[in-house]
Amino acid sequence: MFTDEERKQLLKLAEASIRYGLDHYRPLPVTLADYPETLRQPRASFVTLKSHGELRGCIGSIAARHPLVEDVAHNAWAAAFTDPRFPPLTIDELHNLELHISVLTSPQPMCFSSESDLISQLKPGTDGLIIEDQGCRGTFLPSVWESLPKPADFLCHLKMKAGLPPNHWSNTVQVSCYQTESFDETLS
Repeated sequence: MFTDEERKQLLKLAEASIRYGLDHYRPLPVTLADYPETLRQPRASFVTLKSHGELRGCIGSIAARHPLVEDVAHNAWAAAFTDPRFPPLTIDELHNLELHISVLTSPQPMCFSSESDLISQLKPGTDGLIIEDQGCRGTFLPSVWESLPKPADFLCHLKMKAGLPPNHWSNTVQVSCYQTESFDETLS
């Protein structure tokens, strides 16, 4: 979907927003005119930060509501400073911080007759999923398949992430799938 230059621009923007956040406590303001049309289109993204191979923050959006460059700048800042699972990032943590950007396709509703039918349709390593039921909602990016390679385990853990019991199933469960284009760099 993106050229190497566009990927570099998004990675540079994410890093700049994190660095800006260290001094200004907010995301880097984005001037849309500074970016090509492809990066100004509304797109949803996730930004994941890792330190020494361990998750350090991950924030994103499922729906495309903002220009991609604004979404990436905001999510990079939010992953670094507002992920409730971690304290705000410090300047000392920037060196060797792994920065991953995933740009999502539009989620598509899946049709299935049962949980086993749904599981049989999943494409490990390719599909990201969104599950919704009883006011609960959760998503896993395709990269989660690396740690949960079995479709049944992937779905079970996704239900728990959404706040549902691991064995939950009902006729009102809704699942959508999406794919991502992902790229990363390690900050120096």
